[in-house]
Amino acid sequence: MIRTVNVIRYITPLREGGSLPAIIEADDKRLYVMKFRGAGQGVKALIAELIGGELARRLELKVPIIVFTELDESFGRMEGDEEIQDLLKASTGLNLALAYLPEAITFDPIINKVDSLLASKIVWLDSLLMNVDRTARNTNMLMWKGDLWLIDHGAALYFHHNWESFNGGAKPFPQIKKHVLLSRATKLDEVNASFKKILNRKVFEDLVNLVPAAWLDHDRSAYVDFFESRLNYSDEFTKEASL
Repeated sequence: MIRTVNVIRYITPLREGGSLPAIIEADDKRLYVMKFRGAGQGVKALIAELIGGELARRLELKVPIIVFTELDESFGRMEGDEEIQDLLKASTGLNLALAYLPEAITFDPIINKVDSLLASKIVWLDSLLMNVDRTARNTNMLMWKGDLWLIDHGAALYFHHNWESFNGGAKPFPQIKKHVLLSRATKLDEVNASFKKILNRKVFEDLVNLVPAAWLDHDRSAYVDFFESRLNYSDEFTKEASL
């Protein structure tokens, strides 16, 4: 279950993110990094963030707690920065956020070493999700308390931005060659065999059912069909990443 919290304080924008995520405080007295429905990619990025993050969690990878966040229209009136004001006004209602990890540092592939099994799990996950955004330029991973945490899956599932050209998940994903952990992912076959025992259509249905109906412009089964076809194609995308 995904909890819903109310935003009580907008603290600061994180301007290194193109969609202007921000640190906020919620009514549960916790801090979160909030992703806004009014940002460039709209709720599609929130859908990918939610499904991608919870799928990673299902595979026992570390992801900050995800919550739905209710944003009152009053926040847009109080903000002085016009760009942020417009973003807040466009994001009134239900948004998404991840728990803020205080003092976490951005993963650096030169400094931070990742064992081959963990690297293989992350590369396999991003192959399944068709996540184009885990590169050396933008790793979307944090080091916190000695562990590697995955963040920002908003660029995954890019097919749902153009349903008209959607033709299933059984196809190559050449962008995996840019993955920041690819050189360390030497146990992809082992991971592929393991994850295929965990994932199935029921798991994918449960994940897709987390998405609020108001965010969807297509039937849920289309997402489930994508994941099922992608999983059936996993031997091929595993080979693709291994070459």
